[in-house]
Amino acid sequence: MRLLERMRKEWFMIGIVLAIAGAKLEPSIGVNGGPLKPEITVSYIAVATIFFNSGLSLKTEELTSALVHIKLHLFIQIFTLAFFPATIWLFLQLLSITPINEWLLKGLQTVGCMPPPVSSAVILTKAVGGNEAAAIFNSAFGSFLGIVITPLLLLLFLGSSSSVPFTSVFSQLFMTVVVPLIIGQIVRRYVKDWLERKKPPLGAASSSVLLLIIYTTFCDTFSNPSIDLDTVSLVLVLFIRIPMLKIVFAGHEHLSLISVPLLIYHPVQILLGSVLVPTIKSWMVSRQKGVKLTRPTV
Repeated sequence: MRLLERMRKEWFMIGIVLAIAGAKLEPSIGVNGGPLKPEITVSYIAVATIFFNSGLSLKTEELTSALVHIKLHLFIQIFTLAFFPATIWLFLQLLSITPINEWLLKGLQTVGCMPPPVSSAVILTKAVGGNEAAAIFNSAFGSFLGIVITPLLLLLFLGSSSSVPFTSVFSQLFMTVVVPLIIGQIVRRYVKDWLERKKPPLGAASSSVLLLIIYTTFCDTFSNPSIDLDTVSLVLVLFIRIPMLKIVFAGHEHLSLISVPLLIYHPVQILLGSVLVPTIKSWMVSRQKGVKLTRPTV
């Protein structure tokens, strides 16, 4: 009985294991162009579903109040798009004396210049009881900023920049993040009473969608053709976690090596974030209790 209760409580972690195992057994199902068509079901439908659920579950006043936290937004964006890339550059100067392949280091710098993740950042923030509204805003805003800032950072740190299709990336972000969020808020106005009465498991639904994203991400990773990479470099890179979304160096002769950090980041980020959820959630609950106890009674 306790085992079943434990499994129900940790269903998301069990789901991650099953998703990875399924991707390992048959990666061809979840790759781009495969039966699941992740280029559509994940890139558009899955991400849009997560933000629709967020719009449906969040109170409008929570979203509007999150917008005025200017200091918080500035801190997150400056940390992500300025401090972090610079810190990674300094760190890679030290790694340059190790056996790690030079082009892997360039790949790590590329990852360090990426904006914050979108769907997984929102889900993990909600899972630990954090400020979901602030996570939504900064994930979306950071992604829009990254369209312009990321190529500039690559030019600064690597001396080269990739071509970013501004219009298509902007429209995809707008259609999968902003529009579903607004639609969710509109629908919420009409079903607000029902939501508060029934309390549907919108969080669990979003987490289930994230499992699909995890599955297809690992399908891409496991189906990636063999890369000319020494073991020492790969092991060292696997222990370096850096925020990113995705970037393509079209036609670059060292594309495979540059892409390794980009390929492994998303799976590692999701796994590490999921593992840390219980610990961070407990810490936040204890801090909230501490704040309540220290408040003066009137």
